[in-house]
Amino acid sequence: MEKQLENGGIFIMTCKERFLKYIAVSTASDEDSTESPSTTRQLELSRRLAEEMLSLGLKNVHMDSCGNAIGTLPATEGVKAAGTLALIAHVDTSPAASGEGVNAREVLYTGEDIELGHGVILSEKQFPAMKDVRGQVLLVTDGSTLLGADDKAGVAEIMTAVEKLIASGAPHGELRIVFTTDEEVGRGTEGLDVKELACDWGYTVDGGELGVYEYENFNAAAALVRVHGVGIHPGSAKNIMKNAATIAMELHSLLPADQVPEKTEGYEGFIHLTDMSGDVVEAELHYIIRDHDRTLFEEKKACLRAAVEEINRRYGEGTAEADISDTYYNMREKIEPHRHLLDRAEAAYRACGVAPRTEAIRGGTDGAVLTWMGLPCPNLSTGGYNYHGVHEFIPVDSLAVMPDVLLEIIGSFVENV
Repeated sequence: MEKQLENGGIFIMTCKERFLKYIAVSTASDEDSTESPSTTRQLELSRRLAEEMLSLGLKNVHMDSCGNAIGTLPATEGVKAAGTLALIAHVDTSPAASGEGVNAREVLYTGEDIELGHGVILSEKQFPAMKDVRGQVLLVTDGSTLLGADDKAGVAEIMTAVEKLIASGAPHGELRIVFTTDEEVGRGTEGLDVKELACDWGYTVDGGELGVYEYENFNAAAALVRVHGVGIHPGSAKNIMKNAATIAMELHSLLPADQVPEKTEGYEGFIHLTDMSGDVVEAELHYIIRDHDRTLFEEKKACLRAAVEEINRRYGEGTAEADISDTYYNMREKIEPHRHLLDRAEAAYRACGVAPRTEAIRGGTDGAVLTWMGLPCPNLSTGGYNYHGVHEFIPVDSLAVMPDVLLEIIGSFVENV
């Protein structure tokens, strides 16, 4: 990893170089898999990261049964720190777009549309946030795959920060480096035991635009609604047939039409039909339910149950049934008692010339689950944009700045020098 230069200095791999190495490894997870990790291809990057941590001199480097790669950088001798700090990112990419054969290139963005390839255009008209990166060099896709900044940028930024920290000799407390699998399919904390990690605080590096830090996320639930019909020849169906497919559509029509992702923003929650299938005899509807407010979250689940009850009133008991299970909760109430974590993040951004701002996540992170498991864990930016699709990009400057932001945070936990 390190190369001795003629003048005695140490060569540090740039974050961009590291990022380009990582995105060359396809690591998409699979929401339909029952294995852990959900895809074996994630293990290749996890193994490489474990080897990289070993080469940097980290201790107790290992991979657990779920493919999570974990290592420890012991505290500088004689240093007292305000607890053990975990830095966390995930190796998998979203299965929503291909991550196979990512072909990244650099483009200086001047405000004009960028032709990525394969008929895909990256334009400010479609993505207004691009106005904030005018004049910057962007890493973009060729229009056929996602880029992988979610979250290989976070992985690269953490590894670069660790390498720079070691090379600098700066004093630091004990660090736990954690690279998880299957975050994109909601299973990023599988295999992790907060007590075994033995950390006091943590940060996930899994956010978007540079300078954003997050400590609010959706309360989340998944719902499977099954509709049972009665099949019979259509020629003799009157007053006998119950068409499960059309009853399923009727059930969906009972839900609030304005509480859907395409009509909500900010703190507004939704009941989102993700997919449906069926025929006359059986039909299924899959939903995700989201809201930042716990009371409104419970009301949305109750709304779906009420729709099921109404269908059963119309067509007979047992026609419809709903299986609703909570997935994760808003971490705000668990983070707020530890406001110093947010203060440290804000100060670190400012020290690196970045204006900090906080946003509520319209989704969830490993950090939300870990926070509820007992490890307070806000989320930090990576600098990336347009995740989960072929329009994804990240400014090269963001990759350069974020390792220094992490170093500032690490340094803030040192209580004596």
